[in-house]
Amino acid sequence: MRIDIITIFPEMFQGPFSESIIKRGLSKGLVSIHIHQLRDFTTDKHKRVDDYAFSGGAGMVMMIEPVDRCITSLKAQRTYEEIIYLSPDGLLLNQAISNQLSLCENLILLCGHYKGIDERIREHLITKEISIGNYVLSGGELAAAVLTDSIIRLIPGVLNDETSALSDSFQDGLVSPPVYTRPRVYNNWEVPAVLLCGDDKKIDAWKYEKALERTAQRRPELLRDND
Repeated sequence: MRIDIITIFPEMFQGPFSESIIKRGLSKGLVSIHIHQLRDFTTDKHKRVDDYAFSGGAGMVMMIEPVDRCITSLKAQRTYEEIIYLSPDGLLLNQAISNQLSLCENLILLCGHYKGIDERIREHLITKEISIGNYVLSGGELAAAVLTDSIIRLIPGVLNDETSALSDSFQDGLVSPPVYTRPRVYNNWEVPAVLLCGDDKKIDAWKYEKALERTAQRRPELLRDND
């Protein structure tokens, strides 16, 4: 998989992409991430990529020309399944979306800033808009990093145990059940005996029951969505 990220703050990705699962995927050659400085695609001598909004109002708007030039340059080299804009009013990111995107070969992520982007970019260049939550960030970089992580961990071979991602929260519409590790007893707090019984059917039944119970307590809307 190849992911191209368009941003005016490339340095923001150095930390998230140089550690943990994303680093492993990059090291194994299972994914490549390419960061593009949007300012390299502007014709403005001062490297500006934003301007005042027509009709006035507070905040600057990212201009269409540099974004179009960057996307056009990338599309001339390969075909992209999706060109994604990270936006507060996009589709709310969920596991199903991450699963779908993990099957793609090439993706473009556009990180907005300021008051947003020229609407014509959204109308004519973007194929999908994604939000990571009902709140506003200073820019799309952190959202792009979250989306990238949620996708890459699903690529076969990235995780040491490929079945691990299949048991994550939300894969079956439920949150994950409780998990425990050694020691078996700590401060008189004991691991549930069923997890030590060696009977896979009993253990699976317990996990499913606890997942339902925890989902009902903490994320009841997930059960409603599955009705």
